[in-house]
Amino acid sequence: MFPRSATTKKKRQLSADVLSGAVLHEGKLKNGLSVLVAERHLDPVVATMVWYGVGSRDEAPEEAGVSHFLEHMMFKGTQRHGKGAVDRMTTELGGRNNAFTSTDHTAYWFELASDRWKPALELEADRMRNLLLDRREFGTEKAVVLEELSMGADDPWRHLTQEISEVLFRRHAYARPVIGYADVLTRMTPELMRDYYERHYCPSNATVVISGDVAPGPAMRAVREAFGGLASGPGNHATVRRPVPEPKGEWRFTTHWDDQALRLAMAWPTDSVVTDTDYAFDLISTILTGGRLSRLYRSLVLDRRVAVSVGSSNDARVDGGAFWIYAECVPGVAPEKLEQAIDEELARLADETVERTELGRARAILSASEAYGGETVTDIAETLGEYAVDSEWRDALRHEERRAKIRARDIKQAASRYLRPQRRVLGWSLPKGERA
Repeated sequence: MFPRSATTKKKRQLSADVLSGAVLHEGKLKNGLSVLVAERHLDPVVATMVWYGVGSRDEAPEEAGVSHFLEHMMFKGTQRHGKGAVDRMTTELGGRNNAFTSTDHTAYWFELASDRWKPALELEADRMRNLLLDRREFGTEKAVVLEELSMGADDPWRHLTQEISEVLFRRHAYARPVIGYADVLTRMTPELMRDYYERHYCPSNATVVISGDVAPGPAMRAVREAFGGLASGPGNHATVRRPVPEPKGEWRFTTHWDDQALRLAMAWPTDSVVTDTDYAFDLISTILTGGRLSRLYRSLVLDRRVAVSVGSSNDARVDGGAFWIYAECVPGVAPEKLEQAIDEELARLADETVERTELGRARAILSASEAYGGETVTDIAETLGEYAVDSEWRDALRHEERRAKIRARDIKQAASRYLRPQRRVLGWSLPKGERA
């Protein structure tokens, strides 16, 4: 059990809840900070992660890219911990650190030996509310972010999928790239970032996850010591967002790239994370492209030989997701043959019931992937934190149960409802000079 404390509003040990061999414990401070401890003593390592329930979906158009840019600035110092302190402390303690930003959340992590992880919490608490945002450092790091954006623009797949996202999500913030746009970033000021930071970076919008060779009592005391004195912050962090729109017919376009590849991508809007639709499309993606025995790989690459490669992804998010299919056409094959072959397999998925053995294989592949993804204490912290901010942390424990409830008829219904041609956005990237 967590020790009793005047700063702890909620105390619970859920010893029956186990993820990848880690016993899970939950707590909450009076200032609203959520705390999860994943206790696993296999290795003398502890991962600490701080998750904020804010990502690019929370940005106004004039703030596009500020979440990711702010992630960079979180390493540029406070009054107490100056520029370079994060990396210097990590090196001195013999650990690792990093951070990442997505559409729905931002996270910062350290991985350290189990006898020296507490300094990471003190540093995280300091930069949660006391970031300097020095004007000179702001300008220098802006140039770094703009260079990162420029490098990403050289990726033909990123270019193609971004064009599709802008049509698929339209006026929703998901239409914008997480990194933002060059013109918006160029105009961005420290004052705009300061306002965004103070609105979203605070205990009431954060979850701390401690995973590894640590007991829940000492872990919770360390969190209280580091974060307990911070003010809760703004009470409402929700951003007014339009719903993801329903398509009103198929949208097709062609782009060009300076090479000889013929790239195809198509996407359909689906549903939010941890819905039945989300779990159904995890299985659909595996059935279609999960390995050499999958339907699209066998049909397009091995049998018809119209594709060099093919893949798919179920990209479920908080406000609504998308299902994607990507393929590269074999040189000399007419692009419409590749498109037709994909459409035939999608029609079969919507018209015919998936056999029990094929559905069982898809479940087994997903279960194996999750087992592999929980090997390290950092993997466990990442899984718990993502579900904690995007839905509810216990959803991380329910995958097997939720997938077991998805039957063959549910796969058929999801395919026939969502994967209709009139709901999709389809884009081709062709060599320069080649006609659509």
